[in-house]
Amino acid sequence: MPHTLAHIVALLTTALAIAGMGYFLAALIAARVFLRERRRPHTAFAPAVSILKSLKGLDPGMMEAFRSHCRQNYTGEYELLFGVASLEDPAAEAVAALQKEFPEREIRLVECPESLGTNGKVSTLVQLETHARYGYLLINDSDITVSSRYLERVMACFARTEMDAQPVGMVTALYRGRAHRSFGSVLEALGIATDFQAGVLLSKMIEGGLHYGLGSTLAVQREALARSGGLARLLNHLADDHELGVQIAQAGYRVELSTDVVETSIPAYQWNGFIDHQIRWARTVRDARPGGYAGLIFTHGLMWAVLNVMASGVSPLSVWLLGMSFFLRLALAMTVGAHVLSDRQVLPWLWLLPLRDAVAMGVWIAGFAGNTIVWRGERFALKDGLLYKLTQ
Repeated sequence: MPHTLAHIVALLTTALAIAGMGYFLAALIAARVFLRERRRPHTAFAPAVSILKSLKGLDPGMMEAFRSHCRQNYTGEYELLFGVASLEDPAAEAVAALQKEFPEREIRLVECPESLGTNGKVSTLVQLETHARYGYLLINDSDITVSSRYLERVMACFARTEMDAQPVGMVTALYRGRAHRSFGSVLEALGIATDFQAGVLLSKMIEGGLHYGLGSTLAVQREALARSGGLARLLNHLADDHELGVQIAQAGYRVELSTDVVETSIPAYQWNGFIDHQIRWARTVRDARPGGYAGLIFTHGLMWAVLNVMASGVSPLSVWLLGMSFFLRLALAMTVGAHVLSDRQVLPWLWLLPLRDAVAMGVWIAGFAGNTIVWRGERFALKDGLLYKLTQ
């Protein structure tokens, strides 16, 4: 009986390791497709746009992120609107300093005191939207740093041609993470660059485009936003960025992926904070895309190959599978992380990739074990995309 069980485990891990190799190859192809698309010239289109940012407290690298939005080489008009629940929030002083540093920019601070739902960020954005002047809105997080051509490249995606069957309703963007002097921060940045963004590119290729949004950039036409139900529909959703893209796509609009890559600042997580964040992320994905989450079993190809070596007693086939899996995993990490995302941290931390993948597999399994999450120090239950606050 033990011998039979070991044989079954060896066969199963062999199949999963081979499937994992297939995933790595497919993701490599998707990355190459994106790189080819990125070389296409942009259509000149620079409509007036309102940039909305919901703030709460001070985040690492926040001021530099703000400055990058003020240094745009953009021929159209744009305004920056910052929302805070209270003017006593430390972020209000940061906005005041930004206004003094860039007097030529239209920068406004808006108090948004109402709590309209469990998602505080969306609650602020709903109130902030009423102050926006322009027909295009761009929402991103407070720690997002962008290039000087960010607005130019994002808004160019809205340009319509006679060949378009569907108008573009939303533009989103890939992102890389900037780690801050903690092991958890480094592991998260490595995962973003070598795993998560590869999955985004593969889903885009397989599904014939994106049908969801990424919080790094949510640029929308106000008309498309209104027809999709507006921001108010997201007040009790955790994955508001994902859900907004879903709503826009369901309303008959296209979701485009910008060629520009932005950067998010990752907190210096202690280990518990890192695990809490990873499990929240995993359970959010499971709730939003249950089929896709189950399919993540094939993304753990390197770990399946390691387990196959142990289960098969270091057979020649298992060693070959491990070598090929490791080679393809490195190739994917370097193609997406270093080439697509231009993440300079990937190569120095590449030696941590097997450990990061082992942790990711454990988090993926833990993602199935419940629906509670920790967010901003509070516990919530997550069901059908909605947040339910749990009593302490």
